Amino acid sequence: MSKQSPFHKLPECDRCFHNTHNPHLFCAVHPYGVQESSEQCVDFELDPNLLNGEWWEPEEASFYGNELVISPAQRWNRAQKLELLLWHPLFTGLCPECRYPFPPDSARVHWDCPSCEWKDDSV
Repeated sequence: MSKQSPFHKLPECDRCFHNTHNPHLFCAVHPYGVQESSEQCVDFELDPNLLNGEWWEPEEASFYGNELVISPAQRWNRAQKLELLLWHPLFTGLCPECRYPFPPDSARVHWDCPSCEWKDDSV
């Protein structure tokens, strides 16, 4: 016999800024939900990232933090994706034209080569 929790999720939890969007933890403030006797949460804050009360992302794009990133790789077939893994400096660390070694930099967005002036047109 399973014991029922004295906590529950409210209908507005899905629209709250503190929601973890995790099926096992309801929110950062009340990880297990609010008391069963509660009909509203005193810590509720409407999530500013919601559009008309719903999460929204354009097709072929995703939010990473607060930045919208367009994902052109979703239009590529499997062979094109594999080719990208084999030559792009993001994955190899080398310029595909002159083999210039890019310094390790996880924050790099543009991979244009300073040595041979190769331009990254993959995005």
